[in-house]
Amino acid sequence: MDAALPQTNGGSQSAPELPPEAVALAGRMFDAARRGDEMSVALLTQALQRGLPANLTNDKGDSLIMLAAYHGHANLVELLLQHNADPNRLNDRGQSPLAGVVFKNEKECIEALLEGGADPELGEPSAIDACRIFKQEQFEEMFVKQIEKLRANGTRAVNGNS
Repeated sequence: MDAALPQTNGGSQSAPELPPEAVALAGRMFDAARRGDEMSVALLTQALQRGLPANLTNDKGDSLIMLAAYHGHANLVELLLQHNADPNRLNDRGQSPLAGVVFKNEKECIEALLEGGADPELGEPSAIDACRIFKQEQFEEMFVKQIEKLRANGTRAVNGNS
């Protein structure tokens, strides 16, 4: 099971042991992000409104938005973005949500992530590299436009490759 609360981003401090109820709740949220059915959307909506961190990550560093996007749930991607989920948060393997959806050919999720400010140059491989690797060239033009837009606005992600 991959239910763990957000990882810390610095130092070698380990998180305190979580109560089993918290781990179970986190697991339900990750499962809901993967399923994306009506009940899952309702559960995540209620949880986010009550303070669930939109950037919650599992033990692999996969965020709710990464799981929702990878499983093709554009409506959940949009919901998470409305609650300030970071579309540029990389998992523990350095993968971005955007690169994952290129692999899965999820056009609606790609559009939602780009609208939310996703940077196509982040991650290994980056989303723009993934276009070439997975022969999804139809997204390249969208990504080039997004890169230009992010550069013009000065809103490139801090850990971008350029």
